[in-house]
Amino acid sequence: MTEAAPAPPAAVDVNGPDFAALLAARLCHDFISPTSAIVSGLDLLEDPTAQDMREDAMGLITSSARKLADLLQFSRVAYGASASAESFDSRELHKLAEQGVFAHVRPSLVWDIEPAALNKASARTILNIAQLAASALPAGGVATLRAVTVDGRMAITADSLGPRARLRPEVLAGLKGEPLTEGLGGPWVQAAYLHALVRAAGGQVGVELGEDRVSLAAWVPA
Repeated sequence: MTEAAPAPPAAVDVNGPDFAALLAARLCHDFISPTSAIVSGLDLLEDPTAQDMREDAMGLITSSARKLADLLQFSRVAYGASASAESFDSRELHKLAEQGVFAHVRPSLVWDIEPAALNKASARTILNIAQLAASALPAGGVATLRAVTVDGRMAITADSLGPRARLRPEVLAGLKGEPLTEGLGGPWVQAAYLHALVRAAGGQVGVELGEDRVSLAAWVPA
């Protein structure tokens, strides 16, 4: 596992307006699909010529509303809006990762983390690594998430195994704390956020790429 080299402190400014704009754009991208589906379902309900599709419309509204609620619950913890909580139950994090991410993508999740109370930095790191592990498997596969505490540090790993497993160049740049120079801002900003929050906690991020395999790792104080 190679460590993603730290960048100079000014390279990733999580308090800067450009970073905030990219993060907001990323969240809007995640939320727009289920939101648009809900609106489409409501339009069908209001269309007098489509009354034979009311059952389909209600099904679309229900499933999309659930997806949106799951994404919101995931994001408020993964990106820190749930700031009042200082510890998180790993079983609740499992539920957030499963419902907020893996229920809506091709790969499946293997959760190998024992029930425990985790601090805020560990919880956010786990959820962001889980989402990045899912995004590394565009053609499907299995992402295995593990976390163990040793000598006062929590070591978190995610192994993504599947055909065409990969990380976008901008994700690799973000994991190293490098600024976005080209590529898509959405994938970069989450990786940069992960790098920034882990470094702020006094930890490190690492990544290793292989054939049909992506391994992510981080350690933070337990």
